[in-house]
Amino acid sequence: MAGSVNKVIIMGNLGKDPEIRNFPNGGKVCNFSVATSETWRDRNSGEKQERTQWHNISILSEPLVNIAERFLKKGSKVYLEGQLETRKWQDNSGADRYSTEIVLRPYKGEITLIDNKADNNFINETSTETKINQTTETNTNLTAEDFDDEIPF
Repeated sequence: MAGSVNKVIIMGNLGKDPEIRNFPNGGKVCNFSVATSETWRDRNSGEKQERTQWHNISILSEPLVNIAERFLKKGSKVYLEGQLETRKWQDNSGADRYSTEIVLRPYKGEITLIDNKADNNFINETSTETKINQTTETNTNLTAEDFDDEIPF
């Protein structure tokens, strides 16, 4: 095999509030679960059927942990891109256990907040920045002569 890809994309709702843990070296990790559901109609009975899958999420990228900490809560709808990873660990009795989770690492993960509530909170917190950007844009008077039509490559 010449190469391989390990990428997971899901969109679903948080099953619980994110749990943030701090490392002694100053790093952070965020863990939560996301539910994805599919629905269909049974061919024989015509009844609506639904199947829900639960996915464990672990965020190791500090900027994404900060976003999760500020905006995510139980029930939030999110779009996530990460990698599938399986960890081996031992329980209290010494038996080997395995857990598979979706991990968002630095430069390899993405979170998109789908809920309007999260977007509104973000807009309220950055409204002063938006006002500053709008005033600087209106004060600059650009004409067509200010732009160079030549492409540099």
